[in-house]
Amino acid sequence: MTENSLRVVARIKAGPDNVSAVRTILSGLLEPTRAESGCVSYQLLQNRKDPTDFTFVEEWQDDSAFDAHLSSHHLQQALPKLESIAVEPPDIRTYSVVS
Repeated sequence: MTENSLRVVARIKAGPDNVSAVRTILSGLLEPTRAESGCVSYQLLQNRKDPTDFTFVEEWQDDSAFDAHLSSHHLQQALPKLESIAVEPPDIRTYSVVS
């Protein structure tokens, strides 16, 4: 980990009838994102008690790598699909490691 490393937690909440569709869309982001320059780690989690709750836990080499990800073709293709089946916009939070 470098001192410029960026951590991201991105939460997506699916509609109750759209869990499978949201999971498919989000799972489709894994391979192309992991291949992006500057992606250190990219994991998709699904809440055990609330299956409508998905969370990405990400590590990027720096802010510019994350910015490039936000502009990536695969992410830009997925976002409009999620709009109609997620119950709220994605909650994306960025962090620096303290210790």
